[in-house]
Amino acid sequence: MQKEELLHLHMLLIHVKKYYENITSEEIFTDRYDSLSISPVHIHKNKILHKQAILTLGEEIVHHLRLGHGPVVEYRADTTPESVAVQH
Repeated sequence: MQKEELLHLHMLLIHVKKYYENITSEEIFTDRYDSLSISPVHIHKNKILHKQAILTLGEEIVHHLRLGHGPVVEYRADTTPESVAVQH
């Protein structure tokens, strides 16, 4: 994966975290991610650091969701990607 792609993925995870927190009013604690002192705007940092940040942030988001936080999403067979995109 190219560095630019890692930066985009890093930014996307930040947006996912903020969006989730906004719609649920729950904070996702990201102590390990925060301790890395790296954000998607730190373009001067190397790929390895961004990859580590992506994996850590993703793990913390998933951990929060697995603890039972967050809304239950029901899957319906008649749901299409287009209808989901329109809803949000």
